[in-house]
Amino acid sequence: MSRKLPLAESETSRTACAPALVRTGVEEKTGEVLTGAALVERVDWCADLVSGMAGALLDEHWNTTDVDILASGVDAGGRKLPSNAWMALRRLGWTVAPPEGVQGNDRIVRMAQEQAGRALRSVKWRADLTAGVLATWPADPRKRTADEWDAVREAIPGGEHLLSTVIRSRTRQVVSFERNKSRLPADVFELEPEPRVARMLLLSACDGQQATIERSDDRRRVLLRLQLPTRPDPQAYRDWTWVACPITLPPTVALNAVIHLPTLRIAGGKLRADLAYTHPIPKTKRTGHTVALGVDWGLGTLLSAGAAQLQQDGQITTLGAGAQFRAAGVLAKQYRLRRHSEHLHARTDHYTRLADPALEDKQAVLAKEIRRVSKRRSNLNDALAWSAARWTVDQAIAVRATVIYLEDLRSMEAGGMGRTHNTRMSQTVRGQIADRLRHLAAEVAIAVVTVPPRNTSKHCPGCLTPLRHRKAPDRPTVNGWKWAICPNLECGWQGDRDQGAWRRIAARGLAHQTKTVVDKTSATMVIRKVVDKLEAKAVVTAEPKASRKERSKTGPTRPHTNRPAPRRRGAPSPTRPRGPAGKRPEGHAPTGRTRLPRAAHRHQGVHTISTPTTGHRPRGAALGAGFHLHAHASPPRWAEPTPDPTVRMESLS
Repeated sequence: MSRKLPLAESETSRTACAPALVRTGVEEKTGEVLTGAALVERVDWCADLVSGMAGALLDEHWNTTDVDILASGVDAGGRKLPSNAWMALRRLGWTVAPPEGVQGNDRIVRMAQEQAGRALRSVKWRADLTAGVLATWPADPRKRTADEWDAVREAIPGGEHLLSTVIRSRTRQVVSFERNKSRLPADVFELEPEPRVARMLLLSACDGQQATIERSDDRRRVLLRLQLPTRPDPQAYRDWTWVACPITLPPTVALNAVIHLPTLRIAGGKLRADLAYTHPIPKTKRTGHTVALGVDWGLGTLLSAGAAQLQQDGQITTLGAGAQFRAAGVLAKQYRLRRHSEHLHARTDHYTRLADPALEDKQAVLAKEIRRVSKRRSNLNDALAWSAARWTVDQAIAVRATVIYLEDLRSMEAGGMGRTHNTRMSQTVRGQIADRLRHLAAEVAIAVVTVPPRNTSKHCPGCLTPLRHRKAPDRPTVNGWKWAICPNLECGWQGDRDQGAWRRIAARGLAHQTKTVVDKTSATMVIRKVVDKLEAKAVVTAEPKASRKERSKTGPTRPHTNRPAPRRRGAPSPTRPRGPAGKRPEGHAPTGRTRLPRAAHRHQGVHTISTPTTGHRPRGAALGAGFHLHAHASPPRWAEPTPDPTVRMESLS
């Protein structure tokens, strides 16, 4: 199968990952069909062998000297190291072998070297960060002065644009170490424990002698062939056999995508494959935007978004009144799960302090419940992030926007708004939403650019005057934060705080789009600083009111009946009424349906968020709509739309 992806002039390639389930396999030599449990057992034996060798490599090279050598990018002879981690480790002479008495081919060693090399390369950034924090240790770790902030940013490579929250969290980690050890750590390798080696198979480090993958003619399935051991300790090459595993591709994988060798891992007693694939997407542009969607973060109203347009004369006007994505119910459930998790951890710590052998069974039960609650929180966050990202991209598509401007709140630390409000604000999944937003927007050639959040909610979108925030529009004298009023009499703008914020974000992005750069570390578009000259142009001009229609009388008034004719139904009446004689169904409802569906889409497909099968079943989930009546994971742009028979259905009222 060809690995070269053909691209048009206006396209670029993107590599993504899709999870899939490996249900069965066939041993090619004997034709034996392996069940899911037998396949999991064989992969588990191979993963034990790989993780053991990777752990031995990490034990030997988990130090500052070796990490710096690998990060330098050159070997002892001055030659550039390969990009593949396993090849770089072999160039440096860092090898490993299977345990004595165990036989495995060279590709098994490659997977162990690739896994260890990735871990050693990833720790370099944390090592430089910790070294910079320790070299400029402040007099008061709880509060750095302006000079101390400049010093620590200068000591960290790339620290000029590093988030302050990253430096603060690393400082807290060092303070905790100092409290326990009564001294500062020497480096990150003393501050952090040695990483645990994940039990997985990185087949991307292998070639055709260990694993191959081929796509079927219908493009919906792939056949993965790999060598797996037939016993926990293979003694010879005859203990390794080829196993063919058919895998059904998720609908999110494009038909023209190039499939790469996956990563195999065992989760929940099942074998899962993380399929990497490369597919073409349209190119996005950094500048030249005229219609933009501004997005503001909130709490109960998670997202507030609206469109703004840059006119030819340089003025910025809004397109519509904007919209909101409300997630108060989901965030409240997330908050309850967090409280429940904290309670379980407190009980576990109490049993640990008691150190009573009779409480071991209770501790095991609590540990199982903690894992279950953590999984629920993770699944809820994932579903919320996809739903919010899909909603935002749909808003941009509806107004034909070519860019989404998102305020950069990664460094925000909630405080001063009450214990409950601060905790819920800290629990929001802003990072996950932003990542999924970039993923979905790239498929439709919409750029996602982060802008500085300073004064987006403080200044008026129409005149940049500092706003007065009040409790509500009908309580203009009570201080609050929800309703904003401009004190400038010539402007007189007032509205919801979040509605004013998205106007400011969209206007700032359109005015500063020439300052958009691509971050080298994250490959994301960002506007780093606000320029005063450009910010003065980032005002939203009110659209002129349309002139009223001339209403002068030119003739006699047309007579109107006092009883207008009733609305006609779209479907004919039944020949024999089902109810009492003489009565007909009310409104536009088809006569063949007794009741309208309450969910957003009664005919759910494979793209719908999964419905819980045990425990609490909410009203929306009972109808197949997941955790929310209108929260659905939309199909990709290349998937065929599912016909909806309820499109022409209208209200009964």
